[in-house]
Amino acid sequence: MIAELVSSALGLALYLNTLSADFCYDDSRAIKTNQDLLRETPWTHIFYNDFWGTLLTHSGSHKSYRPLCTLSFRLNHAIGGLNPWSYHLVNVLLHAAVTGLFTSFSKILLGDGYWTFMAGLMFASHPIHTEAVAGIVGRADVGASLFFLLSLLCYIKHCSTRGCSAWTWGWFLGTGLCAGCSMLWKEQGVTVLAVSAVYDIFVFHRLKMKQILPTIYKRKNLSLFLSISLLTFWGTSLLGARLYWMGNKPPSFSNSDNPAADSDSLLARTLTFFYLPTKNLWLLLCPDTLSFDWSMDAVPLLKTICDWRNLHTVAFYTGLLLLAYYGLKSPSIERECNGKAVTNGKQNANGHSCHSDVEFRNSDVKPSFAPKVENGIKKNVSQTTQLPSTENIVVLSLSLLIIPFIPATNLFFYVGFVIAERVLYIPSMGFCLLITVGARALYVKVQKRFLKSLIFYATATLIVFYGLKTAIRNGDWQNEEMLYRSGIKVNPAKGLLLQENSRFTEALHYYKLAIGSRPTLASAYLNTGIILMNQGKTEEARRTFLKCSEIPDENLKDPHAHKSSVTSCLYNLGKLYHEQGHYEEALTVYKEAIQKMPRQFAPQSLYNMMGEAYMRLSKLPEAEHWYMESLRSKTDHIPAHLTYGKLLALTGRKSEAEKFFLKAIELDPTKGNCYMHYGQFLLEEARLLEAAEMAKKAAELDSTEFDVVFNAAHMLRQASLNEAAEKYYDLAARLRPNYPAALMNLGAILHLNGRLQKAEANYLRALQLKPDDVITQSNLRKLWNIMEKQGLKTSKT
Repeated sequence: MIAELVSSALGLALYLNTLSADFCYDDSRAIKTNQDLLRETPWTHIFYNDFWGTLLTHSGSHKSYRPLCTLSFRLNHAIGGLNPWSYHLVNVLLHAAVTGLFTSFSKILLGDGYWTFMAGLMFASHPIHTEAVAGIVGRADVGASLFFLLSLLCYIKHCSTRGCSAWTWGWFLGTGLCAGCSMLWKEQGVTVLAVSAVYDIFVFHRLKMKQILPTIYKRKNLSLFLSISLLTFWGTSLLGARLYWMGNKPPSFSNSDNPAADSDSLLARTLTFFYLPTKNLWLLLCPDTLSFDWSMDAVPLLKTICDWRNLHTVAFYTGLLLLAYYGLKSPSIERECNGKAVTNGKQNANGHSCHSDVEFRNSDVKPSFAPKVENGIKKNVSQTTQLPSTENIVVLSLSLLIIPFIPATNLFFYVGFVIAERVLYIPSMGFCLLITVGARALYVKVQKRFLKSLIFYATATLIVFYGLKTAIRNGDWQNEEMLYRSGIKVNPAKGLLLQENSRFTEALHYYKLAIGSRPTLASAYLNTGIILMNQGKTEEARRTFLKCSEIPDENLKDPHAHKSSVTSCLYNLGKLYHEQGHYEEALTVYKEAIQKMPRQFAPQSLYNMMGEAYMRLSKLPEAEHWYMESLRSKTDHIPAHLTYGKLLALTGRKSEAEKFFLKAIELDPTKGNCYMHYGQFLLEEARLLEAAEMAKKAAELDSTEFDVVFNAAHMLRQASLNEAAEKYYDLAARLRPNYPAALMNLGAILHLNGRLQKAEANYLRALQLKPDDVITQSNLRKLWNIMEKQGLKTSKT
């Protein structure tokens, strides 16, 4: 129990810093834009839609049927809304629970010793789990793993009680139910039934390949035959039901999701698909380079036999076959077990096979009790149960590593990814067992204490390195910018950098690469257009937004996210027209956006801009309607409070207006823009000192926002606080050193404050940028007159 608790605690501790992380990557599609999570959507829709909220029979559906995982998201949403903290907490707790169950499972195979502890710690700390735990959508893999292990543990109980307890078929029922739940969390969960069969045949009964058919044919073990038959029947039924439910059609994916699947060359498809498992194993063994997205050209296609990566493929499959041969074809060794001589291929009284001679001397043994009848009375008699041999565990480890990964190999159907790290969450159990049992076998085999210590500490060091890598990798999942940056090395075309750091040119390059790879990726058009707007390339931005709005929403990977991106494109196109003074065109685009927006789209900003456009056209009743709509859709929407306050002030409802300005400040006291708008209202009411205080507060809070600082300086000047106004005009000019209006106004306030030579310098700089500005020319002439009267030297002389 101590090993389970410690390994679970490590799994919990390593991911605690992700609790403060934001929604990233696919989280927005599965949660923020998924209407199945909304309270007003009937919860039964979860069982008809895929993981992303798209109807399973829709042509663009992923066919990812994971209703239990979606249900857990819905419960999260009902309790905490869109606060990412609660979603991350559930993921971390699930990982801790899975780690504890995996350690319990390892104890059955390795005994109650430090090798079990090592296996648990390795699983808890492996960096390949980061995407599954830190990424909220990874809950599908973690939740499936929880029920996967529960199903496997139930089947182990079924095997150990078969023929001697009435509960044995109850445990089998638990196996089937948990397997079904695992599949309803994620598709690969159903593979636990195959792993259970491997455990029963090769571990519990320790049969060799050549003994399976004779055993069935001669009916030596009817209970084994019945259990395997039931596992097969239940697995086939689950798969058949799932195929029927998703419309008997496989999913379709774009070329960029899985380029090899779309390749015309059979050779390229074959070589690449054989190579990809090799790449996945390397990520398990050496998780140095990890990425949230391996699509497109992250793993270039293998197009010829001469590609040197084929050597990796050959080495991988050769090693795999050797390990399988070792586990299934080990030589017969006669040895003693519970006082009896037995041979490989036979089992002891408890079903578990005995160890080889060396292992028997060094392995853990567990006491158990078997019923004995004396004088018609059952008594429990202590006997010794041997742990599975190294060969047994190697076979089971390989099955855990390979079988759950088979759905991702493109063997039966094409998948929508090249490599997906979270898919390796369950296979990593087999990997951790394989490494641990290999280290234990070496530890047992060597005789020198120095070598034993070296093997033990090397394994411990590997776990430490894995833990450090996991802690570092967690940092990449803190926000979307860090995540995309971490993926640029692996997948440059997906390095869609965020604009907050003003890396517009670099971001634009990667967005255009993404559009080139996926012409229907609406989010790439959206972000490209926003960057172009920020760069002042309005015509190019307009064309980009229009092209996005014309993309058809058929056969798309995620139609809901697509519609949200298209709506956002139309919203930004309307803003573009609005800023150019084309208010009628802006309204037309806004109305189209409202018609196209999906139900889960947050419309408050769109409604508020509708009100703004009507306000500019002096259609005040219409403006008021849309401001109210904005506030109804989001009662704490600050921009709507400010714009509606301005409308109320304009129509003479001054006391109501002031309440809305104050409410905006109350909603976010750290937002300088709120104080600025309230200050302008106070200025219009001739409350100059109060307006000046609001101006100072606004400029202090948003000292890097040009508009706030510039308007604050205006208000201070109108309040005749010229010294304070000079300070903020100077700050505004430093924020935008090439903006003529900022330099002209700085010159004007310096002029008023008697700093004539500085005023002249700023007027001249303003005229260099805008030579035909009449106001600046007039102010400069007045300044020169004053300077000449005072005997000061001017630039014109």
